[in-house]
Amino acid sequence: GIDIANKHAKSRNRTAPKSDNVYLLLLVKLFRFLARRTNSNFNKVVLKRLYMSRINRPPVSLSRLVALTKNASLKTAVVVGTITDDERMEVVPKMSVAALHVSQGARARILNAGGEVLTLDQLALRAPTGSNCVLLRGQRTAREAVKHFGSGPGTPGSSTKPYVRSKGRKFERARGRRASRGYKN
Repeated sequence: GIDIANKHAKSRNRTAPKSDNVYLLLLVKLFRFLARRTNSNFNKVVLKRLYMSRINRPPVSLSRLVALTKNASLKTAVVVGTITDDERMEVVPKMSVAALHVSQGARARILNAGGEVLTLDQLALRAPTGSNCVLLRGQRTAREAVKHFGSGPGTPGSSTKPYVRSKGRKFERARGRRASRGYKN
């Protein structure tokens, strides 16, 4: 209607990455073209993730990668972010991965298992529409900072972690921590 006052409402979504990394900008150029010229949703999603900040591109460990591609072992696992090594994993199966960045240890283990590590531009040549690919991402809430978000620590029913100097007997142990001092969470 005439009374909707969103004249100054800007779209807050990114339309380009903040980074001035030339290689990232070249990837953006490539996936912009693919998103426009192919009607594949895969390219649109990859492009959107290339714009994201580092916090929104969390790393994926090898063990999580293996667990997530258990039923799709013949497909290429695509991560718009970093793939990191997981030393707790003894055997890495043969797999094909494509990512922005793969840590040294993870790369060595994937290649030793007879797998392959692709860059996103190599992936675009091989699968321009993202066919036979599984798009994966890491857990955003794995950051330590996220534990401090939420209703204030010490309020009833809250499990938010307090910003506290140390975790000793003398620190934040009264109200909300024992029934004799108000309530116990």
